[in-house]
Amino acid sequence: MKKIILLIIICRALLYTANAQTTIGVPAIKNYTHTDYNASTEIWDVKQDKNGILYFANNDGLITFDGSYWKIYPLPNKGTIKALAIDPSGRIFVGGQDEIGYFFPDGNGILKYHSIKNLMPQKARQFADIWSIVLFKNEVFFRTIECVFEYNNNEIKTFDAPGGWRLLTQAGTQLFAEDKDEGLMFFKDYQWQPCRTQLQTANLHITGVMDYNKDTVLVTTLKQGLFLLTGSTLIKKPTAIDAILHNDLVNCAKKIGNDRYAIGTKAKGLIIIDGKGNVVERFSNNEGLQNNNVLGLLLDRDKNLWLGLESGVDFINYSTSVKHIYATKENQTKSNAVSVFDNKLFIGTSNGLFSAPLDPRLKDISTNKGVFTEVENTKGQVWSLSQINNHLLMGHEDGAFVVDNNQAKPITSGQGAWRFISIPSSPDIIAGTYTGLQLIKYSNGDFKNDGKMEGLYESLATLARDNTNVIWASHPYRGVFKLQLAADRKKIIRYTQYTDHNGLPSVLNNHVYFIRNKVLVATEKGVYEYNADKNKFEQSAFFKPMFDNTYVEHLTTDATGNIWFISDQRVGVIDFSKPSGGKPYTIIYFPELAGQTVKSAGYIFPYDTENIFIGSNNGIFHLNYRQYVQSETKLNVLLTTVKAIAEKDSLIFGGYFMKDNQIATDQSSKQITTLSNHWNSFHFEYSSTLFAQKSNEEFTYKLIGFDNEWSKWSVKTEKDYTNLPYGQYTFSVRVRNNLGNASSPVNYTFIVEPAWYQTVWAYLFYFLLVACAAYWAIKEQQKRFDLHQKKHEEEQRRLSYLHSLELDRNEKEIIALKNNNLETELNYKNKELATITMHLVERGRILLNIREELVGTIKKLNLPDLTHEFRSVFKLVSDTEKKDDDWNHFAIYFDQVHNNFLSIMKTRFPGLSPTDLKLCAYLRLNLTSKEIAQLMNISLKGVEISRYRVRKKLMLSTEVNLYDFLIDITK
Repeated sequence: MKKIILLIIICRALLYTANAQTTIGVPAIKNYTHTDYNASTEIWDVKQDKNGILYFANNDGLITFDGSYWKIYPLPNKGTIKALAIDPSGRIFVGGQDEIGYFFPDGNGILKYHSIKNLMPQKARQFADIWSIVLFKNEVFFRTIECVFEYNNNEIKTFDAPGGWRLLTQAGTQLFAEDKDEGLMFFKDYQWQPCRTQLQTANLHITGVMDYNKDTVLVTTLKQGLFLLTGSTLIKKPTAIDAILHNDLVNCAKKIGNDRYAIGTKAKGLIIIDGKGNVVERFSNNEGLQNNNVLGLLLDRDKNLWLGLESGVDFINYSTSVKHIYATKENQTKSNAVSVFDNKLFIGTSNGLFSAPLDPRLKDISTNKGVFTEVENTKGQVWSLSQINNHLLMGHEDGAFVVDNNQAKPITSGQGAWRFISIPSSPDIIAGTYTGLQLIKYSNGDFKNDGKMEGLYESLATLARDNTNVIWASHPYRGVFKLQLAADRKKIIRYTQYTDHNGLPSVLNNHVYFIRNKVLVATEKGVYEYNADKNKFEQSAFFKPMFDNTYVEHLTTDATGNIWFISDQRVGVIDFSKPSGGKPYTIIYFPELAGQTVKSAGYIFPYDTENIFIGSNNGIFHLNYRQYVQSETKLNVLLTTVKAIAEKDSLIFGGYFMKDNQIATDQSSKQITTLSNHWNSFHFEYSSTLFAQKSNEEFTYKLIGFDNEWSKWSVKTEKDYTNLPYGQYTFSVRVRNNLGNASSPVNYTFIVEPAWYQTVWAYLFYFLLVACAAYWAIKEQQKRFDLHQKKHEEEQRRLSYLHSLELDRNEKEIIALKNNNLETELNYKNKELATITMHLVERGRILLNIREELVGTIKKLNLPDLTHEFRSVFKLVSDTEKKDDDWNHFAIYFDQVHNNFLSIMKTRFPGLSPTDLKLCAYLRLNLTSKEIAQLMNISLKGVEISRYRVRKKLMLSTEVNLYDFLIDITK
């Protein structure tokens, strides 16, 4: 009987051990230390609001995280916050020592603290830490050790504990609490009532109550494991982790899904079990947690886990389609060979081959439970795994092996084997080794080394066979080889080496493949394709738009024809089932895997669409591609901070849109901020709360009113604008993921007022100023015009005067010319007069001389008769002297020359005789008395007498000069 009982115990232990195994796929864990959030290390509680923002209870206050930025909000008394709760309106209820209240955004979306301590009874206002806050119906319950506070309708009621409150939680439709003396209690009819069970719950120290099914709840205790409570029935729930639960402390517990329960322990990390008590997942230091003391946990809206630890925050990407599989956790090893064979997952590492059993019912291999065991006889570097002839072959540093029943049997030895390639229409295979090609015969289920192929002694790391059965191989440092084998395949009869002289960019790091009926080489400068007509390699026209000249480390195809690649340590796929952009394919990158592959030796094993394996420096990554591309997680973007910048920053928007004192999804017109022109530089911070896709996110932004186009997509989560002109602006930002899905934009509108010199009043003043200036200018212009006109008139007068002067001068010149002409004419006439006068004087003299000569001759001859004979001559001479014709001509010329002198004299002095006039004329000509005597044929005395007679007729006094008088008479 004892043996039977012992056997049952052993079987049960074995069963629990099997049930305690976790899934082989481990989701990615992101660690946030206290240096990230710049506060105390302990995180006591975690909550998430409708916008996806996370809130953490910390010793230094309330911490928020939006995916990119951490912010801290201390309590007024700098107290410790150890519990949080967020009601449907968005109020974040917190509490600390002697302080209770909630955080809520103000009109500018900035989180502010509102105390409700004044609503408490005066005697209850001193209390210790608040350890739990629970929203139940329309009420908020706060738990301290001594008292539970009920806040409802601006009233606070208190409920004291007989022994001390140790729990406050909600499960189903019930609010539970646990008292040290009374045990488990529930809230009913506005009071706490004990749960009557056959077991004394006070001794259990209950730490959590969770929904289980229908009217049954699952109860966790501090050190006594799990129980099921149905009505008044409380029974023990056996689990696969009872040993842990009895030896460790359970801090917290939460139902995280259908048939999934997360239990946070003091020293064993986080354990996830199903409803039967079997272990599903376990997260501790070994899996990447910072600390095994889990104080609080949250399942966020994307079904991922957040852990509040004793030393930091950890994010478990629980719903991810990318997981890590460790062949051995005790020793970090490179893993670059994977195969699924005989219901086992084989992983080849840098120190051996490991396998784990698979459940064929599970399509996603990463969800299998099990433990990896080392395959015997595989210590050392595993290079490859290949399934040929229904056998699993292993390329190893010690040679070629066949794996059978978790044991490796050698096929070749003495030299390492890289990879294998089958021979068409033959069961034999070819192995690429450190020293060339090796032929391996297969017969009756056995592999046999048939020796090295002569003809080429090179280390051939990659092999490919084209559709003409030509073997291609590549050497990491010597280029690509095209091999022609003998008919018996025991010798290489011809080979061609392709280097940088045959089209390849280099002889280094070339990997040859046969994909889509093309011989391709992945190089350091893109993908090259073999041109049979030219017998050389050329850059592939198909792959050039994808890779251009980037380093391509690995190429392979899956069963559907998609091409998987590693380029510059970025993993991606060319998916031909998703045409886009006018191309028959879509290129999808996986940022989660960037930099995780083995450098220069990347490896991808696309088993099927739900199981893609990628080699890494520690274990392998598992990608459920179907789940990845079908993810319907809605992208969202948050504008978390807007600061106006001047001498110092001013926070004008804190990340919460408000409408009617409620948190809204977009900005209301009342929340549009108007700032003076002095605050015309701005800093914007934005983020997305898709915490599992942080590596996939890219943002684009646009400032409407300033930018004409959206910015380029970038991982940058902040933007500055400086010296904006006045006006209304709207900052808009969007987010997208690597699948091309983009969110709707979030917009924030603000107004920059014009400077005082840019306001309407200023412009009115400017208008008036301009009008006045224009008026003044017009008046000044008019003045200048009048002055100019006046000057013009004066100038015209001056010019007229000058013109008149010029005319006068010209007239005077003309007169002078005329005078000159007159003078010339006068001189001429004077000359005529003088000539006439001299002629008259000469004639008179001649006649006188003639008469005197005749008289003298007669006297000498003394002939009296001659006198009588010359009587007629003397008479003729006398008559000639008395003729007036010469005088008449003289008078005419004289009046013309001397301004009608004779006429004037006749008119003014009619008493003058002709002889007097002659005398006046001769005097006017300034002739001498002798000349006058000759002209008048009188004596000098007769001239004097005539002058006297004339003066008397002219009535001139003795002091008047007769000549001057005659000169002036015609002026």
